Amino acid sequence: MRFRITRPARPTGVPLPRDPDPAPDPAPAASPTAPPTAPPEPVPPPLSAHETALIRASVAVVEPLAADMTVYFYAILFARHPAVRPMFPPGMDAQRGRLLRALLHIVDLVDDPEGLVRFCSHLGRDHRKFGALGAHFPAVGECLLASLARYAGPAWNAETAAAWTKAYGAVADVMIDAAEQDAAVRPAVWPATIVRLVPHGHGIAEVTVRPHTPYEYAAGQFVSIETPWYPRQWRYYSPAHAPREDGTLTFHVRAVAGGSVSTALVHRASVGDVLRLGSPMGDMVLDAAVCRELVCVAGGTGLAPIRAIVEEVARRDGRHQVELFLGARTGAELYGVDDMLRLSQRHHWLTFRGAVSHEYIPGIRGSLPEVLAEYGPWHQHDVYLSGPAPMVVSAVETLTLGGTPPDRIHHDPFETPVLTAS
Repeated sequence: MRFRITRPARPTGVPLPRDPDPAPDPAPAASPTAPPTAPPEPVPPPLSAHETALIRASVAVVEPLAADMTVYFYAILFARHPAVRPMFPPGMDAQRGRLLRALLHIVDLVDDPEGLVRFCSHLGRDHRKFGALGAHFPAVGECLLASLARYAGPAWNAETAAAWTKAYGAVADVMIDAAEQDAAVRPAVWPATIVRLVPHGHGIAEVTVRPHTPYEYAAGQFVSIETPWYPRQWRYYSPAHAPREDGTLTFHVRAVAGGSVSTALVHRASVGDVLRLGSPMGDMVLDAAVCRELVCVAGGTGLAPIRAIVEEVARRDGRHQVELFLGARTGAELYGVDDMLRLSQRHHWLTFRGAVSHEYIPGIRGSLPEVLAEYGPWHQHDVYLSGPAPMVVSAVETLTLGGTPPDRIHHDPFETPVLTAS
């Protein structure tokens, strides 16, 4: 069985406790190379077509009742297993909607064993920062099945319960195995001191941190961040560059309405504050490309991982030809243009185009999906997408209709782990 992300979504899951802060021992700068590849995870036995149908049918029934079901799930989880409550943020409103999204991702991946292993391995490694242990998974599974049974009504029977038990067991096994392997080679969290803050207007700031111990990642991956002001609330950001020799990481952060972590990083943080980083995640990396020619598409602060991939191409001596599209609603919001122009002037293999969709100014006008269609087709390219979810979804549709094979379209998932935060 597998979970394959067939719609864009940031990793979801069911985290539990967190590890205590590791001692912030000074250490050499992080290696500029990508983290070593973990050994392949065992592929769980696939579900039968009948079991898959039962799971999908039950999710279709509970989806309209999602709000009530998730309230019930957390209520019985905390009542039956009170020791897990301190692992979660004090306010649970934002968390409840993530449970259903996690279930939908499971359904998406249920007939894709390789995708399931890849996705759940990421989750297992990432959930180490909560202190999630193998003993916690049965508690979550017990309450999840009880909640599904309560709200699925006639769609829930012994066969459906058996199918969900098998599916959840496979997910838990993959996550536990990945977490155990990860624990043997690196910490669960990395304290990191803010060493530079640069405001850019429009609620955007560059935040540069220096981890206290080496932090290895690949260009294009994303990182979870916890601030000292909102414990147990994590938000995901992509480093805006390839790995550096000095080990620092720079994130482009936009303060969003109601976003406690993003607002704190933009308006409250200062040099010297210590954040915590979770494990790097994501498969939107240069090594995923099969073609020499690349198309990179970024909207807003989605430029960060795209810029990192462009830097990685430069580090590899320009082995790829890159067409880079950057879009925004207005010219004032066209963030990072000067930087991209300088890069395109420095590297002959990089072509840069900026576009706006809601303002008449000199240059290209239109949404990024419209511009992609105008300059395409891109069926002989690998395409990297990053930005607002509606833009990415629309761009994927445009590219697919234009003949780009789906396995050459790379983007981060949109959802953060279901119990994580902000």
